[in-house]
Amino acid sequence: MFKHVIVRRPGRSLVEGITSANLGKPDYARALQQHDSYIDALKSRGVTVKILEADEQFPDSVFVEDTAVLAERCAIITNPGAPSRQGEEVSIREALKEFYTAIETITAPGTLEGGDVMRVGDHFYVGLSARTNEEGCRQFTGILNKYRYTASAVKLEKFLHLKTGLAYLENNNLLAAGEFIQHEEFKKFNRIIIAESEGYAANCIWVNDAVLVPMDYPKTKAAISKAGYNVVEVDVSEFKKLDGGLSCLSLRF
Repeated sequence: MFKHVIVRRPGRSLVEGITSANLGKPDYARALQQHDSYIDALKSRGVTVKILEADEQFPDSVFVEDTAVLAERCAIITNPGAPSRQGEEVSIREALKEFYTAIETITAPGTLEGGDVMRVGDHFYVGLSARTNEEGCRQFTGILNKYRYTASAVKLEKFLHLKTGLAYLENNNLLAAGEFIQHEEFKKFNRIIIAESEGYAANCIWVNDAVLVPMDYPKTKAAISKAGYNVVEVDVSEFKKLDGGLSCLSLRF
């Protein structure tokens, strides 16, 4: 069960964020409204939400998940693989001092972004991607082992991040899209297959008694409901324009 969540408000510089989506620039006012609704959805699941101020220096800093990986026994500050995002992790470290005494760090030449990390119990899957390299994975695994966790690497072929195409919903249930549907590493899970037309919706988040799902993906919503979960729809269409999804917008612990 999660007790705490950290989010960062989107800044006006959001419109200059990194994207490959070709959906146009996000509308800042609407992004703020959607961020408010996202926070409300999280609070409705019984967590406390720490809201960090916008950081205009970093257009993508609303995607706070990429800056740290959090577990019970330690927090790990990442080293983002996108050069324009390097530095976001500094203020996250300060915010995490309220909750953690054991704070570790990924250092260059290693890169790692939280969107490439999916936790299943005490094991962490790490996506080797354009943003997370083998050295970052090696450092991350070493830190996890120090705190009695394990990790394994998964090579990405198409997705930006591991959690672009996967979401673990607890109880051995896994949302899977695209290249991960038939991936040997994930055949041991009860896979809920995401239709190709709704690939974006693979990025959902389990928060205590519910699964937060992006709005307007009816097949995905139905599949998750059929698996026995309460579903909460959240509109994150403005963040989709920057390749961002539901998990990207928060650190949950």
